[in-house]
Amino acid sequence: MDKFSEPIGNLIKQLSRLPGIGRKTAQRLTYYLLDTDDLQVEELANALLEAKKNTKRCSICCNYADHDPCNICSSEKRDHSTICVVEQPKDLFAMEKTGQYHGLYHVLHGVISPIKGYGPDDITLRDLLKHIGQEDIKEVIIATNPTTDGEVTANYVATLIQPLGIKVTRISYGIPMGGDLEYYDNLTISAALNNRVEMKKAKRYKDPSSSS
Repeated sequence: MDKFSEPIGNLIKQLSRLPGIGRKTAQRLTYYLLDTDDLQVEELANALLEAKKNTKRCSICCNYADHDPCNICSSEKRDHSTICVVEQPKDLFAMEKTGQYHGLYHVLHGVISPIKGYGPDDITLRDLLKHIGQEDIKEVIIATNPTTDGEVTANYVATLIQPLGIKVTRISYGIPMGGDLEYYDNLTISAALNNRVEMKKAKRYKDPSSSS
């Protein structure tokens, strides 16, 4: 049984709730912070509070920003005829790092995952359709990750958009299934974007929780 003081045990518990942070990593981070001078810890705490307080979702693309609309949606230099659909804000950042894409984005904030109980209503699909309606969109690029849930989501997005007469493409991947866009290098992402293919007419998604 772990014998930490209550403040240390609580900090370890809170840190271990973060994605990708196991208990051992949380312990290392806790003791690192305890060994750090008070000013640095205070700056970290203030940065967390400021980010949480002053960051909001863009009402157009649903990406996090410090003002609404965000810099990308409000930029006249972007191509407003194309929207790239990604799962998370970190995926948008990965796409931007390549410098190869100059259109708009839409962040879903998740994927459709029947196993985990996440359906179409749990991601920002209504906002996506609203976004499309606000622009003269010629192409929607689906850049969900090459996972089972990512493919289910891509197929569902296509079923919503294809009837609107808008071209729907899917970025290609030169890696095995199960990857995460966040971890690809710029060259791989650029190649996936440039080699995107138009999606065939997608089959309509059937909610497994609905009665047959």
